[in-house]
Amino acid sequence: MIDRNTIDRIMDAADIVEVVQDFVSLKKRGVNYFGCCPFHNEKTPSFIVSPSKGIYKCFGCGKAGNAVGFVMDHEQMTYPEALKYIARKYNIEVVEKELSPEEQQQNDDRESMRILNEFAAKYFQNNLLNNPEGIIGLAYFRERGFTDEAIKSFGLGYSLPNGTAFTDEALKSGYKLDFMVRNGLTKVDEKTQRKYDFFIGRVMFPFYSISGQVIGFGGRVLDARTKGVNIKYLNSPESEIYDKRKTLYGIYQARSEIVRQKKCYLVEGYTDVISMYMAGVKNVVASSGTSLTEDQIRIIHKLTDDITVLYDGDSAGIHASLRGIDMILAQGLNVRVVLFPDDEDPDSFARKNGSEKTIEYLNTHEEDFISFKSRMSKQEADKDPLKRAAMITDIVKTISVIDDQIKQTVCKILEIDENTLYSELMKFRRKKINDGKSPTGYGQQQKPEPQLPKQQQIPKITGNKEIGFLSKEREIIRLLLLYGNENIANPFDSNKENPQMLKVSELMVGLMLKDNVTQLRNKINQQIFAEISDAVCNGREISDKDFINSPDPAISSVAADACASSYELSEMWTRHGSLYYKEEYRLTEIILDVYNKYLTEIRKDEKKKLSAELKSLMENSVKLQTQLANLETEYNTSDEQRKEELEAELASLREETEKCKETTVGILSRINQLTQEIKELSLKQGRVTI
Repeated sequence: MIDRNTIDRIMDAADIVEVVQDFVSLKKRGVNYFGCCPFHNEKTPSFIVSPSKGIYKCFGCGKAGNAVGFVMDHEQMTYPEALKYIARKYNIEVVEKELSPEEQQQNDDRESMRILNEFAAKYFQNNLLNNPEGIIGLAYFRERGFTDEAIKSFGLGYSLPNGTAFTDEALKSGYKLDFMVRNGLTKVDEKTQRKYDFFIGRVMFPFYSISGQVIGFGGRVLDARTKGVNIKYLNSPESEIYDKRKTLYGIYQARSEIVRQKKCYLVEGYTDVISMYMAGVKNVVASSGTSLTEDQIRIIHKLTDDITVLYDGDSAGIHASLRGIDMILAQGLNVRVVLFPDDEDPDSFARKNGSEKTIEYLNTHEEDFISFKSRMSKQEADKDPLKRAAMITDIVKTISVIDDQIKQTVCKILEIDENTLYSELMKFRRKKINDGKSPTGYGQQQKPEPQLPKQQQIPKITGNKEIGFLSKEREIIRLLLLYGNENIANPFDSNKENPQMLKVSELMVGLMLKDNVTQLRNKINQQIFAEISDAVCNGREISDKDFINSPDPAISSVAADACASSYELSEMWTRHGSLYYKEEYRLTEIILDVYNKYLTEIRKDEKKKLSAELKSLMENSVKLQTQLANLETEYNTSDEQRKEELEAELASLREETEKCKETTVGILSRINQLTQEIKELSLKQGRVTI
């Protein structure tokens, strides 16, 4: 058995486009990739790969899944075999063994730690929005111009200045102290065994994984009672579920927009991300208070090839940030730079200038990184020969990790001979080769080619035509996976001006429970729905990635199929000012319509079954009436002794006939109710049912 940590590493490393391209020729079209399906013969490509969702889907034969599912389907492998194949591709060591009870417990513990973090995030946000003491945190966010929408989108919160407030509440809610300590939410004094909160009197910034799970927190000190605290920003300590080197602040909120715009903006801090997000620049992330790492760059590279680094106007910040650029270039990404005016950073600039001017500034002040680095270094080194030599060496080191033909541009900027540049360049490349490093792979060993398994015959794929219940269940699952965490107005709240807000998942599950619809017809759909219902009942977030990356291939395939889209909206709609309401703006209307259609199918199915039962009852009633008439005739013409023998039989037959009549009346009544309900449901859908 492959342990959970290794599976997580494999799933994090797997790039769906890279995996599929080993077997299928793909072409980029918009934010997705298209090609001819490998599972059935076709001339017109209907096979789509979505890097932002990590899924593939064929709209011809219906095949769908994640990277592991693709390898399983294409190579006829088992789940562990497909995992090991992808692990080899990304040089991840897999040690397969039977999990001990302790290791199984560790896997369970990681899930418990994730659930605890979800509780903590909601607790901190409730403090901010509903606790009187949270006014200080809310005032800080309001001062920075943060809107309610931004506060909720990023899960911002507040930790109370009472040193044990969170710990007391978590223990009261049944969470274990051990997990609170391991998550870095609670500390225990070794001498006195006193329990106290890790975050005290701070505004809270949750860290989300790319799939939307809360994995850690950052806190900024505010309260005057904690003024003496030296650390302005405090992050969760690393744990089994939080690794700061693999965490990008804002990646969950930005992932779709990064893919759509084919670009990622990289900033330094949490507030930079949020202010840019509010200014309409939603494809922005930060390195979470740590120097940029290769793991963070790889996360971005899965979504786009282009990074634009946004630098503060202060030179110290620029030089500190320049160190990570070589790593970005070495990963094969295109790097551009925007430098803000003196004493400005992305946060302050966006707040002062608003959306239109901020976006215009980014578009007009982008420049190639080499030109930027050369220009900045040249300004400082012009009058100092030693600094000039060091500058040339530094820039040549950067050039040595990329293959683009930009040498002549650099020579012109630096005013040096081209032969000198090439001479220095070769020194760095020889050094890398001698160190066992690829000239174009900064600090990376050359990866061996993956050993492809022997091709096996692909089974014949049958059609995937969905009708009746299946198509409507698929739509319910799709809405829950894509929009389950979105807040919408309660359509049944009588206060239309200021209605109660609830989540899409809460509305859908609530509707189904109200009408006693607790089971979906399809087994896999029911498994997914049961997990979502459990999450709703326990106040947990819903993550489409959890289902797409499920170890159960059937669940993964259904989730990927539900999340796949067969089209992209053309830019011409917005370019020519056409009015188009995106699905996410009509969620309440869509959910009610989808649910009403599904409930209509259920009621029609019930009516059909009852009608069949009614027909059988009526046939049986005719038989009983005939038997009863014959028996009564015999009774009337018999002698006293025979009458005594027939009385018990007559009583039983009359009782059975009466029960048949009562059942028939009950079924007729229910059929009439169903007929009326179907008619009302049809009217809600703008149809008339006869």
